[in-house]
Amino acid sequence: MRFKLGLTGSIGMGKSSTAAIFAAEDCAVWDADAAVHRLYSAGGAAVGPISARFPEAVQNGKVSRDVLKTIIGSDPEALPDLERIVHPLVQADREIFVRDNADKIGVFDIPLLFETGGDAEMDATACVFVSREIQRERVLARGTMTEADLQRILARQLPSEEKCARSTWTIETDTPEHAREQVLRILNEIEERLTDA
Repeated sequence: MRFKLGLTGSIGMGKSSTAAIFAAEDCAVWDADAAVHRLYSAGGAAVGPISARFPEAVQNGKVSRDVLKTIIGSDPEALPDLERIVHPLVQADREIFVRDNADKIGVFDIPLLFETGGDAEMDATACVFVSREIQRERVLARGTMTEADLQRILARQLPSEEKCARSTWTIETDTPEHAREQVLRILNEIEERLTDA
């Protein structure tokens, strides 16, 4: 892979739409959440090990995220156990992606990039951000989460300001046009780095 860019940002900050802009510019995009979805689907590599530890979470041959969420909410041991199962499988998925896209700039869409130490494997990092007010509006407008759900997720993530401070670049996603302008600037800088290398 020519260059590995870790793309991160808290929930509701516009990471998926920013990843789509990179994809439209011919970058190869690996999405951590999509990888987990594949692993949880029927025939996915996580189904067997999760079934062994959390049998009630596997229904119709696939992992139910809703059941897992309930288990994690009531059992403090559940999340660390789940991470021990899933993280190595996600890593293997990512390695296949890198191998299959050797000639591309790779963008790794990873919500917990810094929290999991994934930034150490990247050539550079970019963090998306908007104001807390816009973030809250976006998340609650989805209709899939309560304020309590949002606060629980945010409690597990580094504050947005810290993620931005640790990143090579930041991308404000207040409008799609502004986000695209910043993505293009980053890609130009990456190409310059590759030329100079």
